[in-house]
Amino acid sequence: MQATVEEKNDSLEYSFINKIGAPVPKAKLIGKRIFDIIFGIIFGIISLPIILVFGILVKLTSKGPVFFKQERVGYMGKPIVITKLRSMRNDAEKKTGAVWAKKDDPRVTAVGKFMRRTRVDELPQFWSIIKGDMSLVGPRPERFVLTEEFSEEWPDFPQRLRIIPGLTGYAQIHGGYDLKPNEKCKLDNYYIDHYSLGFDFKIAFETFKILFTGNGAR
Repeated sequence: MQATVEEKNDSLEYSFINKIGAPVPKAKLIGKRIFDIIFGIIFGIISLPIILVFGILVKLTSKGPVFFKQERVGYMGKPIVITKLRSMRNDAEKKTGAVWAKKDDPRVTAVGKFMRRTRVDELPQFWSIIKGDMSLVGPRPERFVLTEEFSEEWPDFPQRLRIIPGLTGYAQIHGGYDLKPNEKCKLDNYYIDHYSLGFDFKIAFETFKILFTGNGAR
């Protein structure tokens, strides 16, 4: 029987676990956590009617559940579950398995294209931010199997896990979803190496600009 993600993680079968490196000190992240709680609650409440409207649209225009849940790699390799409004066909990876998303992805539904361009599909993740699994700003969390694959080719890829993953990030505002894994890795590690609360505010501000232009969506 194939091992589950949890079993692989516990047994360190995923080799990238040993390549993560030293985490950003928690003392340096206190302000970040306060920032996340305050704005996570505010934007979480504001997003509820938007999630409701688009949830109805998803249900009316494509077969399958409204929400898409998936296990991802969190802080220091901890498994987390992220929730999105479903933007792809329900059977999007049935034949291909886990693949890196690309621009003009044919698996994305008509409603999904708009949600991705405006980031509406990401709104349910404010709950993960309030819980502490994610932050408003940080490297986007990736799947275990892809993290393992990328770490074999780019040994620095697991270094992205030294800080809490985010809803938006430095890589998202400098190329967004069109970035290749190694390019995203370099930008995310730059963010971690130069982390400050002021840097987070700057990235959050730049993200709002992107929301109005649609740049970086896939």
